[in-house]
Amino acid sequence: MASSSASVVSERRGIPAATFVEDVQTYLTQLELDVNSSLSFLQERLQQYRLVEMKLLAQQRDLQAKIPDIEKCLDIVATLQAKKGAGEALIADFEVSEGIYSRACIKDTDSVCLWLGANIMLEYSCDEANALLQKNLENANGSLEVLVGDLQFLRDQVTITQVTIARVYNWDVHQRRTKQ
Repeated sequence: MASSSASVVSERRGIPAATFVEDVQTYLTQLELDVNSSLSFLQERLQQYRLVEMKLLAQQRDLQAKIPDIEKCLDIVATLQAKKGAGEALIADFEVSEGIYSRACIKDTDSVCLWLGANIMLEYSCDEANALLQKNLENANGSLEVLVGDLQFLRDQVTITQVTIARVYNWDVHQRRTKQ
């Protein structure tokens, strides 16, 4: 009979899987640890999980902010392409700096400039810009899906670790009471 069974997955993208402990006595003897060492190891692992969770949540917030921006850029490129053949100018208000806006009259255009970040802006044809933005949107949505899966896996590991800490602590309390 196995005293502790490992999760089906040993790790996910560098996040180690927690081990559910069925029999605390066997768990402690297999690892050759006393109760305090085991509890400190589990608490340290729990802190590591929480640190990784904070990083993943920050990445998730960044992606969730980035996706609407990409979609807005796609809409703007589509609007420019639609107005291109109509012969009418597009009046647009755009933000120059925080809180400072300017009005522009955009006539037929074959290209757009995309802000790539790190103080880099490149000029693309409307078709190239549309393709690039579509690819960026697909990548961002795919990354977000992976991140959500990682967060779910991480939350499961936190729960397993917390249950293991409680089981080891309760086992120790029970052992102390039986010795008295």
